[in-house]
Amino acid sequence: MPSITALLHTKNDGLRLGRALETLYACDDILVVDHSSRDCTVRIAREYGARVAEASAGFATQDYLRFARAGWILILDPCESLTEKLAASLFEWKSELLQTAGSLSAFSVFLREETAQGWMEVSAPQTRLVPLNWRFWNGRFPVQETSAPTLEGEVLRFVFP
Repeated sequence: MPSITALLHTKNDGLRLGRALETLYACDDILVVDHSSRDCTVRIAREYGARVAEASAGFATQDYLRFARAGWILILDPCESLTEKLAASLFEWKSELLQTAGSLSAFSVFLREETAQGWMEVSAPQTRLVPLNWRFWNGRFPVQETSAPTLEGEVLRFVFP
């Protein structure tokens, strides 16, 4: 059965991190890479059962994958949360042992962002679920894989605390 490590990079995200971590119940492991937070970020991460790795100068996102305990990596920002539908899609994907899961290189998700005018859908799905051996990164996030299938559900990005 495929397993998932959620990976989040944090820096002084204590006010928003709990909301993100609460929605990661479909993940088998949570890894928080903390970039020298001075607030309660690390404490909150540990309260939710996340493992915390201190960020190191010069490390890229793929360098932190050595700390992952699962074969697939779900990348989120601490201001983002999974909808229940996306969490259900992840459970379904894991439990069905999709025959194609081994041959697919990545999965994408739709994103909705909170704005002053209300919730706005980001037009194109974003690649957020990748195998542990993924080598194509654009900063903290995977490079967009246009052929990646899209999971049902959404990632919600909260702009306001």
